[in-house]
Amino acid sequence: MYSLTKTFPTQEVGSLKKPEWLLELVRNKQISDSDKSKARNDAAYLNIKTLEDIGLDVLYDGEVRRVEMYEYPVRYINGFEFAGLVRSWDNKYYKKARCVDKVAYKTNFHSDEFEFVKESSDRMLKVPVTGPYTIADWSYNEYYDSKEEFVYDLARNVVRPLMMDLIKQGAQVIQIDEPAATTHPSEMKIFAEAINECANGVDAKIAVHACYSGNDYQALAPYAAEMKADQFVLEFANRDTWKLGITDEVRNGYSALKSLKEHGFNGEIGLGVVDVHVDEMEPPELVRDRLLYAEKILEEPTKIYVNPDCGLRTRTRNVAFEKLRRVVQGAEMARNALK
Repeated sequence: MYSLTKTFPTQEVGSLKKPEWLLELVRNKQISDSDKSKARNDAAYLNIKTLEDIGLDVLYDGEVRRVEMYEYPVRYINGFEFAGLVRSWDNKYYKKARCVDKVAYKTNFHSDEFEFVKESSDRMLKVPVTGPYTIADWSYNEYYDSKEEFVYDLARNVVRPLMMDLIKQGAQVIQIDEPAATTHPSEMKIFAEAINECANGVDAKIAVHACYSGNDYQALAPYAAEMKADQFVLEFANRDTWKLGITDEVRNGYSALKSLKEHGFNGEIGLGVVDVHVDEMEPPELVRDRLLYAEKILEEPTKIYVNPDCGLRTRTRNVAFEKLRRVVQGAEMARNALK
């Protein structure tokens, strides 16, 4: 498995807000496609080098080329037709699609971005891909007899081939993004088996990211050990208090760690330590204490990766980068506390 040996390695989760200059340029119909492509490369390079300067151990490019985590991949999957706009977070909208035929993989739609990131950074790279359960859950199913069949076809015929192609390009760590994962607790078996379908025969480290589903992960815990996931990247900070300390009372947002351990999961945890839905800055000391509390439960600090709860695209770039600095600073303080 492609892992780091340091204590509390740091990573981002996914999306960053795109620079305004980039948005203005790509919307300008007078600008050629070639110049727009160069601008996206410039923005990706800026993100990569900023994340490196901040000190992250594992990174990507802030998903600068992607329109949205659902709409972008659906564009490249046979069997879908876009139906109209629906609201997601804040005042952001995405195009929801109807599944009207058997789904099929077209092409590696992350190929160019991964190649650029690989050439631009020598850090460990983690490629985020949207998972089959979320794609199915956020779509209108007008073809399959059941959601289960829909999800499994996406896993086998779309997500796994995409992952295989990325591995051929050199990808070593792939993050399957599943924000819808625990939205419907009664469907956790479908979700877990879909991840296993994605992972079947895949020679890479697989991280599964879930967040903001309204569930406390109690539905996930019984299935975690059975899933072919090397790491779960989970949102915790949003649930937690802002008080310092490592007692159960003040770190109540991290109680699900106990459930995961009790149900036999002994892989890595990507621990959300800063809230991506507020501008208030977590003191590094708070990040430190959240990590020390997790270490007290899991007892293996090299298996605790440090990250925001989710992608930071809802925050301004200044806020996002500062929060990531707090992640890095807090992780260093936690390392020093364990010496």
